Amino acid sequence: MVVECVINVSEGRDLQLLTALSAAAGPCLLDRHADPDHHRSVFTLAGPSDDVAAGARSLATATVTLLDLTSHTGAHPRLGVLDVVPFVPFLPGRPPPTDLPGVVALRDAFAQWLATQLGVPSFLYGPLPGGRTRSLPEVRRHAFTELAPDFGPHEPHPTAGATAVGARPVLIAYNLWVSTHEVARQVAPLARGPAVRALALRVGERAQVSCNLMDAAVTGPAQVHDAVARLAREAGGAVTGAELVGLLPRAVLHAIPRARWPELALGEEATVEARLEGAGG
Repeated sequence: MVVECVINVSEGRDLQLLTALSAAAGPCLLDRHADPDHHRSVFTLAGPSDDVAAGARSLATATVTLLDLTSHTGAHPRLGVLDVVPFVPFLPGRPPPTDLPGVVALRDAFAQWLATQLGVPSFLYGPLPGGRTRSLPEVRRHAFTELAPDFGPHEPHPTAGATAVGARPVLIAYNLWVSTHEVARQVAPLARGPAVRALALRVGERAQVSCNLMDAAVTGPAQVHDAVARLAREAGGAVTGAELVGLLPRAVLHAIPRARWPELALGEEATVEARLEGAGG
């Protein structure tokens, strides 16, 4: 089984630390996207499930050893230094699968290992026993209050905080730069829907509508770009640029007319498949 693991780490500024974390991730690392204003990096691992699980454990160990949440500041919300660890099924060259049992087992094993070996409380999201589900926003809102960790201590790790460990389908992290923070604040709630999560963020001197595209078959990068552009115009502003965080499936990219790729800040080199092929995988 080919699996992605898209690990979000609370460090986006120190190149020496980021280089060490990249080395720890090993040969399954396809991409690292670092943002100094968010003070956050996204490490995309992909390959055979056993190799990805091993790379995720190695990166987690390095992250918990090297980073300290108590001195962290940044625009993006976070639970811990190893903030989010989602396991994602992937079929190269085909539409993103939605069948999750295989990655649920990987998620649960990783979360238990993280709590047992590194002492980091782990909150599960995605499918849960008994047919329940839990979203990442629910974990962020309720961790350590209404919601106890699924594994590990009931208090945050003193320097590492806690980790949300997920099993989910492919998600595309796609950000739109807009003219002002006030425009972003007006647009983000209106851009949200079942297939889109959106936040207004002040990123340095710039403003951003930060989006997670939950189902690219319903709302992909082109659709959310056009929707945010329309909403920004109605709010008296404009979209000034776009940014893909991490990678996207080739099938999603090829569903967009090639002529629009430059406007949307997309390209073949940003697909998971291109990176797997480049790595010989």
